[in-house]
Amino acid sequence: MNTRVKQRIFTVLKILFGALLLFIAMFPIYWLLAMAIRETDEMRGHIPVLPQSFTLTHFAQLFAEKGFGTALVNSLQTTFGSLLVSLIVGVCCSYILARSRFRFGLKKPLTYWVLLVRVLPPIAFTIPLYIMFNKFGLLNTRLPVLLACVLINVPLIIWFLVSFFRDLPEEIEESAKIDGASEWQMFMRIVLPLVAPGIAAVAMLSFMYAWNEYTYSVIFTRSPANSTVPLALALLNTEDALTNFGLVAAGGVISVVPITLFVIFAQNYLISGLSSGAVKG
Repeated sequence: MNTRVKQRIFTVLKILFGALLLFIAMFPIYWLLAMAIRETDEMRGHIPVLPQSFTLTHFAQLFAEKGFGTALVNSLQTTFGSLLVSLIVGVCCSYILARSRFRFGLKKPLTYWVLLVRVLPPIAFTIPLYIMFNKFGLLNTRLPVLLACVLINVPLIIWFLVSFFRDLPEEIEESAKIDGASEWQMFMRIVLPLVAPGIAAVAMLSFMYAWNEYTYSVIFTRSPANSTVPLALALLNTEDALTNFGLVAAGGVISVVPITLFVIFAQNYLISGLSSGAVKG
């Protein structure tokens, strides 16, 4: 067997192996969608791989009877609100940590303290946050969930972006100052565009955490009017709706759509930022 034949066989094996991995990765998503569009009677006993029926009843029931639209709006408000606050605080703090000089060698301890907050499990902050929110009368609203997501995401953003700011040559900022740019103009027009890929990447991670946050929603939210999507999905799996897999699957499909659209949107900025950085380099 010559070398060319071996290379072809190896290429075919790689393609087959990649196709197998893709099938394994995509099958749960297909099965979720297939369960969401099947009739309820079809999901009793043996369930065929290919749907034998098609219905949108489960989606209509979610919004008409289960109040899923309210949960979807609550999750969007909580997620985008926490993401906006987290990015503003995190980007500014990471730039200060990367560029400023602290007395008594406090920069490194502060950086590791930020990482410690992110490493601790979210449940560790539950009791102090509950006491604080209860004292200020914020329980049973969407605000505690938003603030809790900010608490978790800000350390991640800081830890991730500090290295991006440190890698930027300080000569670029010095040149801008010589040209008469103020600190704010230099930060907004020069520094931020250069770290846009890093901001896009950490925004995706922060969005995914805030959208899928469940622990704080269960503890701080009590009324269905303030429920988020993960909590609404958990409430669907109750004793009286345990066998309604189509309803739960439909909720899962709806919950995947916003985060998928956001990741695609942020990924475009990530790729364009990397491409523009490569051209400039």
